[in-house]
Amino acid sequence: MNTAIIALGSNLDNPIAQIQNALAKLRQQPEIADLRVSSLYRTAPVGYADQPDFINAVAVLRTPLHALALLHLLQNVENEFGRVRSFQNAPRTLDLDVIDFNHEKWDTPELTLPHPRAHLRGFVMLPLAEIAPDWVLGEYGTAAEIATLLGDEGMVRLP
Repeated sequence: MNTAIIALGSNLDNPIAQIQNALAKLRQQPEIADLRVSSLYRTAPVGYADQPDFINAVAVLRTPLHALALLHLLQNVENEFGRVRSFQNAPRTLDLDVIDFNHEKWDTPELTLPHPRAHLRGFVMLPLAEIAPDWVLGEYGTAAEIATLLGDEGMVRLP
């Protein structure tokens, strides 16, 4: 079995429900096991600022799939939830990103691992530190160390 880190985000069409429904959909997948999920966080948008705040979470899961097959499964779920890829950092109903996969290094047109900007994003690292503080992300350190460096500015943990 492989271990993957997945980031979830939404800022359209009731984002809390989008994330909760996406997690329910992932739990229904026979190829996904041991899904552990962080709290939900409200975060300010990054890149393109003229859009609603996001709801973000991170999940750790186990799967027999290889990294690209998992990516394709996640993209199919995004499509089911109405994901439209209009421009980079655009508002979206659902975003499911593979952040890390067995600590493997990939650099293909379709997938880069670990995610090339995860270590710069509090909305990924703070939730990851909550559920897997000792997870080492590339050469950047543990999730807890990176989250401490980034801080939680602009983020609110939801009850």
